[in-house]
Amino acid sequence: MGKYFGTDGIRRKADKFTPDFMEGVAVGLKHYADEIGVESPKVVIGGDTRESTEWILRDFEKALESVGMEYANVGVLPTPGINYAFYDINYDFAIDVTASHNPYTDNGIKVFERGDEYGVKLSRAGVEAIENSLDDINYTEAAGGEEVENIHEEAVSLYLKHLRDYVDKIGPAEMAREGVDFSGMRIGLDCANGATSVTARRIFEELGAEVTVINDNAEYGTGINRGCGSTHLEALQLLVKEGRLDFGAAFDGDGDRCLMIDHTGTVVDGDEMLMIISEWLGLSEIATTVMANQGLFNWAAGKGVDLAITDVGDANVFARMREEGILLGGEQSGHIILPGEPMGDGVLTALVMTKIISMTHQSLHDLASGMEKLPQIIHNFPATAEEKKRLAECDDIIAEYTQKVESAGGRMLVRPSGTEELIRITIWGKDAEEIEKIAKELEEALCQKLKD
Repeated sequence: MGKYFGTDGIRRKADKFTPDFMEGVAVGLKHYADEIGVESPKVVIGGDTRESTEWILRDFEKALESVGMEYANVGVLPTPGINYAFYDINYDFAIDVTASHNPYTDNGIKVFERGDEYGVKLSRAGVEAIENSLDDINYTEAAGGEEVENIHEEAVSLYLKHLRDYVDKIGPAEMAREGVDFSGMRIGLDCANGATSVTARRIFEELGAEVTVINDNAEYGTGINRGCGSTHLEALQLLVKEGRLDFGAAFDGDGDRCLMIDHTGTVVDGDEMLMIISEWLGLSEIATTVMANQGLFNWAAGKGVDLAITDVGDANVFARMREEGILLGGEQSGHIILPGEPMGDGVLTALVMTKIISMTHQSLHDLASGMEKLPQIIHNFPATAEEKKRLAECDDIIAEYTQKVESAGGRMLVRPSGTEELIRITIWGKDAEEIEKIAKELEEALCQKLKD
């Protein structure tokens, strides 16, 4: 991680995104474009529904004009939609203003560039160019930067077509590629008052499903992720159970992750979706992270499926997939990178899962029962950037508690969040009460050490 960029772009309190900051990003991006020989670079900008996204995009427009870069605004659109649209309309870069699952008081920036086959997250060289610019901003007025047009509807249409085409084609090699029809399926969707509010209902209804949608306000405001979406599943659980729906899908603020609810109200997470999709496609290898539930490890061992384990972050998962030719990867949090895709896409994941349910004639509950998850405890406690750096000073404490957990037949992970001012303790084990007790003791010990 750099000074400004974390595991998923830049993320900070919204009021820190000043006009000068946006100009620094634009200057750095222009320098990078010059370095790699991109003449007259064109940029797509868009984002999620935070109130700050609206004015950050306006300031980005001015910044891009000041450095002579042409741009087009797609407005509110999920992160995977922005990534797909900029590549398809032949632009050079995309700037996505979003803080994903964070509260509305935060915001962030994700930057994409053209890869060989699709848009990819900005390279290390690009990140360094922007970080250097932010540290030593050298403003240069350049002529020629201008807005092409607002291309929101064009981008939405391109993205929806991509979703339809993808879900129509994906399946086991022996399966006939017939049209997808979700008629008769009753599905609940929670759009987190975020970017999927402009796409999720449309695509599921186009494919014939009877859809009940909650938290789908696509206006700029303060409702994003507030008590809803993939970080707060209670409302969707209630909707599915009371409405006797087949299942539900919840997305985060920018739409790159998905968690599901079966008809009993039980959560189906990314680990279980990886299992379900890989079994359906007949895959022998999956990429996942150190945060995966022990149940996924046990299932993989029993089925002879190889797990390629990476550090936390979908960028790390994608890099491992590309390096080793792995078709499927993801995270427990609901980032699922499907075959041929460059990043997690919550709506596409939900569509593929719906197709599997439709084609196999099994309920989501039955499909998920193929993996027995072990009890898992996650404790988050506040930590400043300096305290997160000092976590290395606590190795002796962490080693002591790791031994306790392993003696009880479990596994433990302690890591600073790459996107929030938090330190996360995750423990897997056979006894939920025992690992909860250990997690509380460890949190107290770390807090005392870090606050001294």
